Amino acid sequence: VQLLRTTVAGGDPEVLRQGQNERSVEVAREGGVYVESRTAIDVAGLSEIFAHDGRSLGVLPSVAEAPPFAPSVELGMVEAQGRSFPTAVIRPRDFNPNKRYPVIVHVYGGPGVNRVLAGQLRYLQPQWFADQGAIVVMADNRGTPRRGREWERSIKNSFATLALDDQIAVLESLARRIPQMDLKRVGIYGWSFGGYMSALAVLKRPELFKVAVAGAPVTEWRDYDTHYTERYLGMPQDNAAGYDESSLLTLAPKLERPLMLVHGTSDDNVYFFHSLKLADALFKAGRKYEFLPLSSFTHMVPEPVVQQRLYTRMADFLFAELGGPQ
Repeated sequence: VQLLRTTVAGGDPEVLRQGQNERSVEVAREGGVYVESRTAIDVAGLSEIFAHDGRSLGVLPSVAEAPPFAPSVELGMVEAQGRSFPTAVIRPRDFNPNKRYPVIVHVYGGPGVNRVLAGQLRYLQPQWFADQGAIVVMADNRGTPRRGREWERSIKNSFATLALDDQIAVLESLARRIPQMDLKRVGIYGWSFGGYMSALAVLKRPELFKVAVAGAPVTEWRDYDTHYTERYLGMPQDNAAGYDESSLLTLAPKLERPLMLVHGTSDDNVYFFHSLKLADALFKAGRKYEFLPLSSFTHMVPEPVVQQRLYTRMADFLFAELGGPQ
């Protein structure tokens, strides 16, 4: 994410700062100064104050605890099916090139969010998973932002096709370049839209995805916020086939791999009944699954102890099926 400036009248933008960083800017109400916050793979975070003319006025000191390690991340563009996808590969810090590792996909995949950015903090949790004996892969498929209008609009009318196809294409392309990736042992986890993608992957493509953890998933898009869903799928009465295709409930009888559902009981974004509906559909179809309700939590899980218990449980579930390095 680069920093550029242009005039209100338009014209070519002026590049202020660039490089492999993730940046954000807060401008003073009067416009005289702004604060640029930036991070990189090897920098946890830095906030600097600039005058309107670009002069640095000082650095805001951080009181955040420094991470105990730097993530082992390879950022790049992966060519697959004639397209290039932003991708991050996280290897264990004790990576042995002579071993074969299970692969864990950490996914979001939905509109409005990029997973692959040059910020250190977003890779600490995936690094924790990788250090337990896996190669973690993150990719931004079609439908995610910052790649142009056609890229974003490609998922129009269905959430259940191109996004998952792209994730699979990236995996297969990476495995041809990284022989240590064992595509016979692939797991996937994500939250919110990523939870939807995780459940979708294990339901639609069980020959590839052997285990999934779906956190706070949307399971039926007719039940999600209309102002969000209808922007992409249209009105339900005009696109019934797209809504049916994008629903996890219609796929429930196909489950044949381990699936863990995780959901906050007080979720005010993706309501708890989404996971209840999928659990009910799986139960009635005679399919086995695990369900971890997080009592009183909303869409996020900020409590440190609960986070530790949750991610430990998720890792145990994934690695029980995938095993470790071989």
